[in-house]
Amino acid sequence: LIEAEGFEHFIHTKFVGHKRFSLEGLESTIPALDQLLTIAADNNVKEIVLGMAHRGRLNVLTNIVGKSYDSILSEFEDIIDPNSYAGSGDVKYHLGAYNKVKTRTRKEIGVSIASNPSHLEWVNPVVEGIVRAKQTRTGDIERSHIMPVLLHGDSAFAGQGVVAETINLSQLAGYKTGGTIHIVTNNQIGFTTTPEEARSSVYATDVAKIVQAPVFHVNGDDPESVLHVIRIAFDYRQKFNKDVVVDIVGYRRHGHNEGDDPGYTQPILYAKIKKHPSVTKQYGQKLVGEGVITLDELKQMESDYNKKLEDALQKVAKRKIQFKIDIPLAVNNEKIETTKREHQTALSEAELSELLIKGSSLPEGFNLHPKLVKFLEKRKDIVASNDGMADWATAEFLAFASLVKEGIPVRLSGQDCVRGTFTQRHMAFTDVVSGLEYFPINHMYPNQARAEILDSNLSEAAVMGFEYGYSTADPLCLVIWEAQFGDFVNGAQIIIDNFIVASKEKWDTPNNLVLLLPHGFEGQGPEHSSARLERFLILCAQENMEVCHLSDPANYFHLLRRQMKKDVLRPLVVMSPKSLLRLPEARSPKQHFLEGTFREFIDDTSGVDKKKVKKVLLTSGKIYYELDKFRRENNFSDVAIVRAEQLYPFEGEMLAGILNSYSNLEELLWVQEEPKNMGAWNFLRPKLYKVIKKDLSVQYVGRPESASPAVGSGKLAARQQEAIIRTAFTML
Repeated sequence: LIEAEGFEHFIHTKFVGHKRFSLEGLESTIPALDQLLTIAADNNVKEIVLGMAHRGRLNVLTNIVGKSYDSILSEFEDIIDPNSYAGSGDVKYHLGAYNKVKTRTRKEIGVSIASNPSHLEWVNPVVEGIVRAKQTRTGDIERSHIMPVLLHGDSAFAGQGVVAETINLSQLAGYKTGGTIHIVTNNQIGFTTTPEEARSSVYATDVAKIVQAPVFHVNGDDPESVLHVIRIAFDYRQKFNKDVVVDIVGYRRHGHNEGDDPGYTQPILYAKIKKHPSVTKQYGQKLVGEGVITLDELKQMESDYNKKLEDALQKVAKRKIQFKIDIPLAVNNEKIETTKREHQTALSEAELSELLIKGSSLPEGFNLHPKLVKFLEKRKDIVASNDGMADWATAEFLAFASLVKEGIPVRLSGQDCVRGTFTQRHMAFTDVVSGLEYFPINHMYPNQARAEILDSNLSEAAVMGFEYGYSTADPLCLVIWEAQFGDFVNGAQIIIDNFIVASKEKWDTPNNLVLLLPHGFEGQGPEHSSARLERFLILCAQENMEVCHLSDPANYFHLLRRQMKKDVLRPLVVMSPKSLLRLPEARSPKQHFLEGTFREFIDDTSGVDKKKVKKVLLTSGKIYYELDKFRRENNFSDVAIVRAEQLYPFEGEMLAGILNSYSNLEELLWVQEEPKNMGAWNFLRPKLYKVIKKDLSVQYVGRPESASPAVGSGKLAARQQEAIIRTAFTML
């Protein structure tokens, strides 16, 4: 308690007006966490992964995680060594850390705290994903050795929907982590909002009732009771592997931050708080009164701790403190760095054949659905034929199967992933008599890695956050989140904006997450057409991610394999197809899997005479096939169609080389399905002008600007699409 309060007082007096989001009023949280570490280590827990918002975070970093005082103080002085980290960074109360901590009983336990943005509670599923990755990698089948602990504010716990989404994951087979200990630091106010205005439930913790989690409400001014319920919570979690909540009821001594005056809005409450003695004073007096310690001993303890902080501040004044951000990894750095990355993505013919045969084999006596017999036969036909053609699902299967054969785990989750939203994937087969599921991909080789293909619950935010956390912790696993329809990704926008695309820059925490977002204008209305490609493109900078809009199954195969073989970890966003899944033209010859690699641009493959070409249509995605069909039907011999498969990073020199091969080029058109204010046009236009010849201009062909992504009428959508195709071939 002295450390918890002393730290806050020291910062308050030495750095007047600095934001630190004080824990004062809930100081009992620190001894509670200290007690939790002690009993956890005594019971063979190897690591606790913490997730929390800003309030009390600096206190937790120093007094629980063990981050050095001089490191924290240097962040207040803002004299961090600029050479220690190349990114733009983040504010001090968002940063993660890891340490091996010696407990009160001299046992050692790992403690990590995940980096997070200001968005309250959104780190919750991220922590669960990190823990699941660590449990999987360490073989913690019982989920008793690595434990998630989440700290919440009362208003956020009641108010943020991602809390309920995360709790709802807790007992699902693909997401369970053996139970989470939730600690609510209940200061009975949210910025300026009172409990009466913050929730409709009696308690801030009532959302935990959705999984019948026990909730312990305890007075924060009674530290012995706080420690008592922490012990009960730990025992419950370990015995039943379910979530449990400790609601520490206290108050907030200062305003929302230290530059805020709460007396403006809660004058009566804060007049009362001003007179209220801290828990440290109350408990110190109690111990002195009971003769446990003397008053002199109490003062000496306070003085000794204050001296530690003064010494740390003096150290900071004399030298720069190197700043280090810790990533809670499921595999050690040495394994990551020594993992040999074979950049080749093609397979040998023997490998391809073996994977298709083994991955299409079912146990003897398995009762397969009659309609799926042909599905498996088509795959085996590719092996037997020299000119076999693979569709999208086969290309994806080959990517997954070849990776697990090489020892690289695959994890794919999202709504209806196992079968596939469009009945295309069938990673598992269900016995129509027994109802048992069988995953052929996990029964190909004795020493292969595992493919975990999951149907998630109906959540985007929590599930994507979970997979992001999993990906940051285990960069040696191909982790994929798939949207049922691409625009459903909107429900997880905070995870995208604040974690996925910026984690490397803000927290030096790379992630390798893949997002599969079905995208394509096929007359299905505003909510089933666009995966909002434009939103991802405006987030692209500093090569922070890859954004691809593919048209070719073999290219998809090479792309997925490249994701695990390239040297740089970064997220991959794929505008994935719907109609192309079954389009006969959207198939790749077997040879394309046996040679080459991913193609950022695909030059015209129709055999046009390049000297005769006067117009190039540059496009991406499924509209390529409609353009090609129109060209063939109308015998346009002077038009070439070039596909942009990777939109970012934009490989300008590669495109320039393709365009320069058309020596008599007069027109360059960008053709897209999306409205003009959406899609790739506004992102690509300035980039295209940098690579084309000066006497050439780029013209736009596509839908006009629109407030809505697509029209609701299928007939009108078809007419619009036809107009785009015709315009592309007649525009002057």
